[in-house]
Amino acid sequence: MNDLSFPVPLWVWAAVTLGICVMLAVDLIAHRDNHVIGFREAAIWSSIWIAIGLGFGLILLAWQGGEVSSTYYAGYLIEKALSIDNVFVFALVFSFFAVPDAYQHKVLFWGVLGALAARLVFIFVGAELLQVFFWTAYLFGAFLIWTGWKMAVSKDEEVHPDRNPVVRLVKKLIPTDPKFHGDKFFIRINGKRIATLLFVVLVAVEATDLIFAIDSVAAVLAITANTFIVWTANAFAVLGLRSLYFCLAGLLRRFAYLHYGLAVLLAFAGVKLILSETPVGKLPIPVTLGVIAATITVSIAWSLIATRGQEANGDDQPTATGASFADGGDETAPAPEQPAARGRHGKESP
Repeated sequence: MNDLSFPVPLWVWAAVTLGICVMLAVDLIAHRDNHVIGFREAAIWSSIWIAIGLGFGLILLAWQGGEVSSTYYAGYLIEKALSIDNVFVFALVFSFFAVPDAYQHKVLFWGVLGALAARLVFIFVGAELLQVFFWTAYLFGAFLIWTGWKMAVSKDEEVHPDRNPVVRLVKKLIPTDPKFHGDKFFIRINGKRIATLLFVVLVAVEATDLIFAIDSVAAVLAITANTFIVWTANAFAVLGLRSLYFCLAGLLRRFAYLHYGLAVLLAFAGVKLILSETPVGKLPIPVTLGVIAATITVSIAWSLIATRGQEANGDDQPTATGASFADGGDETAPAPEQPAARGRHGKESP
């Protein structure tokens, strides 16, 4: 197992965490007004987040050398690639609940916070299991291979946000108003605190990312069990998830074959993790980086070439339906048929 053990002082952990918090604060302040985020603005912010993520790799290069930096970049690339799959489902959730464009960025902001918290927990738990019980590498590896296979063969399986058990539970436990009330998650009606439909959307987004976080973290742990590298690779990749959504939301149908590339990456990570506990040992980081970069490049190029006749317009996005939660019920309003969306695990995702 590539654990790349090196001392990380507490102040470094604190400084990185503080830096992430500052960046989140800047992102929140920059979008504190509920304006619709256009492609140009999203592209600028995406470029900023990507530059910060790549820049941190250079800091690691100067601090710990090439192997640590290369390992970070491998983790960052695979997490960034997998985050594109999150965008597919986020677009479906927003479309299903007919979330106004002006409020989507707020849901994604709090969704990113939840994603970071979930990944931090999974990273430390997963890394500890790999260090204490060597056989967990086989379990994680098999899980990644299975996830990759399901992703490759289950493209047309539909996603129904209203059927997610977490969403159902929220509707049963928390009084919910079936409408949006601006960008508010909660309102007061007759002195009673009521959740809005936007809060239900946030729960659906968080539940979705919780599922995705499991295989995302496992994929990076297949590269290294060093918690600092895994955490920073995940954190800097997830920080740009909101901007990435607004960049790609109108282009999702152009990535028709990307899921095959992501499936290959997950399966490759699983094989790599299993091999690390065999006489073969860990694969060299340059090989890992090469496989990740080549797979992402080929799958994106394949998608863009195959769909080059399609225009990126509003018709490329999933059809909005608008969910009805009157009286806390589970029924949704009749709506036009939606294009199928997939979950990584080959089943109905939130």
